[in-house]
Amino acid sequence: MRIGVDVGGTNTDAVAMSAEDVVGWAKATTTPDVTDGIVTAVQSLLGEHDLSPDAISAVMIGTTHFTNALVEGRRLVPTAVVRLGLPATKGLPPFIDWPDRLREVLGDHVYLCHGGHEFDGRLISPIDHDELRAAARDIASAGVGSVAVTSVFSPVDASFEAEAQEVLTEEAPELDISLSSEIGRLGLLERENAAIVNACLRPLAEHTVAGLARALVELGLDCPLHVSQNDGTLMSADYARRYPVATFASGPTNSMRGAAFLSGIRDGVVVDVGGTTSDIGVLVHGFPREASTAVSVAGVRTNFRMPDVMSLGLGGGSLVRSRNGLRSEVTVGPDSVGYELTERALVFGGDELTATDVAAAAGMADIGEAASVGELNPALVSDAVECMQDMLAEVVEQMKTSADPVPVVVVGGGGVLVRDGLAGASETIRPSHFSVASAIGAAIAQVGAETDRVYSMAEMTRDEAMAEARSATAQRAVDAGADPDTVEITDIDEIPLTYLPSNAIRIRVKAVGDLASVNGPSNEGTRT
Repeated sequence: MRIGVDVGGTNTDAVAMSAEDVVGWAKATTTPDVTDGIVTAVQSLLGEHDLSPDAISAVMIGTTHFTNALVEGRRLVPTAVVRLGLPATKGLPPFIDWPDRLREVLGDHVYLCHGGHEFDGRLISPIDHDELRAAARDIASAGVGSVAVTSVFSPVDASFEAEAQEVLTEEAPELDISLSSEIGRLGLLERENAAIVNACLRPLAEHTVAGLARALVELGLDCPLHVSQNDGTLMSADYARRYPVATFASGPTNSMRGAAFLSGIRDGVVVDVGGTTSDIGVLVHGFPREASTAVSVAGVRTNFRMPDVMSLGLGGGSLVRSRNGLRSEVTVGPDSVGYELTERALVFGGDELTATDVAAAAGMADIGEAASVGELNPALVSDAVECMQDMLAEVVEQMKTSADPVPVVVVGGGGVLVRDGLAGASETIRPSHFSVASAIGAAIAQVGAETDRVYSMAEMTRDEAMAEARSATAQRAVDAGADPDTVEITDIDEIPLTYLPSNAIRIRVKAVGDLASVNGPSNEGTRT
């Protein structure tokens, strides 16, 4: 039996699953220290459904810890950036496109050093160990402990980044180093940004994962802990310590994976309605469609795996306003009462008109005290409902790749806000357990990995390049916690780069596998 947990902005959901059956679920209010909310939700789950902790073989958690830290600019540590690329790249130094507030938190610790490769692996300049040792001494003297190392075209040849890591740690063993080749895709600035974000979150990741492990001990769960990645797959707790950036946007991806599992729909649109926002994404072969362009997180452009999701300021706690009783003057959101819904909404005895109140008044939801919304103006209720449907339909149309109607799967605790027959939908599906789809997505998730690099056909054949990419990706999946016997390649993109010499091709490969079996219980989750 597995427990899946999803930490949302309003609620923390916990689900117990045995094979493909949902055994039980529970909700708790998300707390400022999200670990407390996780403990409360799992305690309720175990108690309400009389589940023995000994029956739980693994816990999977999708957390917003790290995304929130970057957005808020809190709990980040000063981070040094070592870029290997001189004499090239001086025109666009690290942090050039970062928001000022984040640059101030991380500090101005930038070191441009010699090294780097061309797209086909040719050397730009030799790596300079003395240069790196001087940088390490300067970083250590400044009291900076986290370092992001980036080398030009390191996804093609990562040897310089690995060599730089060795030299830096020889000179200053206390440094905690993130390598861009292990995190981002092709594209120097975006990959470097991803490495910097990962480096500044590493101490928080150590603290958070340790806290989650302690929470399992407090709950009496002696089993492995896994954390959700942003592509809908899992990583071990130890992997999460090293790559916290991989958890960004894991909530929407878990929702989409859960929606695919519950509905049986592998290709369609998913509308996940929470307490504050609605996330709309697209399913392709049962997995979230990935964003094809650089994605901005808290104003920082990155290029690691991220789902193609559009967020809309519409949720169960969204405030409803009307001027002059005119439909054109009715607005829903984007401001929301959030996790205070059960205190401030009319149906719960509060004095704020929310989207949940409108849904209850319209007969779309049976929640709270219906009498408290019985005297709402019917025209206002009707107009607000139409407003919500129009807002959702517009975003669904934007996410579709054709004008043809597609299946729309509605999930999330606020799914009652979506009326059947949504414009642009061939059918509107609200599966069983739709309100905890995200936690279910975490519980059923597999382990995945990706490789994205350029190969020069002057040095190998296409088949050799393809075989190398497949092998490297499969090994990354095993390193992340997958059972080697179950790993399979699920997606391959091959892009000829005709504007470059040497008949270069860019190959992207994705692999997925089931969780590796664990010999003996461990709440540290470090087995890979």
